Amino acid sequence: MLAGKRIVLGVTGGIAAYKAVEVCRRLVDAGAHVVPVMTAGAEHFVGRTTLSALASEPVQTSLWNEASPIPHTRLGQTADLIVVAPATARLLAAYAAGLSTDLLTNTLLATRAPVVVCPAMHTEMWEHPAVQANIATLRSRGVHVVEPESGRLAGGDIGHGRLAAPEVIVAAVEQVLSQGPWAGLHVVVSAGGTREPIDAVRVIANRSSGKQGYAIAAEAAARGARVTLVSTVDLPVPPGTEVQAVETAAQMEAVLTELAPTADVVVMAAAVADFRPVAAAEGKIKKHDGVPQIVLEPTPDILAGLGATKPQGQVLVGFAAETSDLLANAQSKLERKRLDLIVANDVAAPGVGFQHDTNAVTLLRADGVAHHVPLTDKRSIARAVLDTVSEIRGEAHTPAT
Repeated sequence: MLAGKRIVLGVTGGIAAYKAVEVCRRLVDAGAHVVPVMTAGAEHFVGRTTLSALASEPVQTSLWNEASPIPHTRLGQTADLIVVAPATARLLAAYAAGLSTDLLTNTLLATRAPVVVCPAMHTEMWEHPAVQANIATLRSRGVHVVEPESGRLAGGDIGHGRLAAPEVIVAAVEQVLSQGPWAGLHVVVSAGGTREPIDAVRVIANRSSGKQGYAIAAEAAARGARVTLVSTVDLPVPPGTEVQAVETAAQMEAVLTELAPTADVVVMAAAVADFRPVAAAEGKIKKHDGVPQIVLEPTPDILAGLGATKPQGQVLVGFAAETSDLLANAQSKLERKRLDLIVANDVAAPGVGFQHDTNAVTLLRADGVAHHVPLTDKRSIARAVLDTVSEIRGEAHTPAT
């Protein structure tokens, strides 16, 4: 998505400026040509030498000391996208008001390229009516806003206003720059492990972290799809993704039953518990009451239900997390549940599957085609899965690397 794209990375004077270094690195690693522009305030928090070393060009800071007599015009006209991370309240106000106070604001006003701003500030500042009015103004003009996250802020405070994680910012850039091969498609992805209550505090659960499902949702959104993520976990939401939170298998089944009939692609990456207690205790079961007799019953087979009712043209993807007989078990599941594609992984292997940031899978298609993806990061696995979905849909795609 980013290979060969010319991206101006604006960095303003906030404590979160250190995260811009990682944003820069990730953009360059993805193949982008990154031109960093720092404000005077930013230089109080991160050195220009660091960004110059990581970026594709040296840092630019001034309207007057650059080789070009009109650097802001050159930067604005040649950029494929401008991203500002962090974007302070001062930057947002100047941009909304059209004030050209430095090289960065001049460049923002001199461009017709898409702009992504990533606000970061204390909670009180972020929630101030003036800041929110400026955000609304920028949004109305087509500026893309990556919302700040909740968490620990400078000074030890906890609240809303922390700069979004670098991977979230880069994903937003990918989404904006995407030519939208999946524009108009609705992709539904499930993620995480369901939790079936035993009593008021205990559950039957599994080790699924939801990371692979979130990576698939982020990749689908980057390709221009409208993505609905049905999730049991609390992870940073990929830009352009709507999340519907669930906990139990029954809740997940209800949401997916509603969403699936109109979806173009359904990816069932969630690890659904196979059994649940017939009845959960209303309060907490006390240890002194003795060992409880828990009677279990099967949970609904959500994937089989989706396969049985799959509308014509929809691509249905399942996952098979196995510890033995990987391909045989996955092939059986593919056929029994009427899937178009199954993603098989041996979760007993080192670095694979649950809770890891890496995965290794074999993709088995209903037409008999198989493709093994060796151990790599989960976003690369997501690309391979969706590239295969594109093949099934008869679309051209760029092979995952």
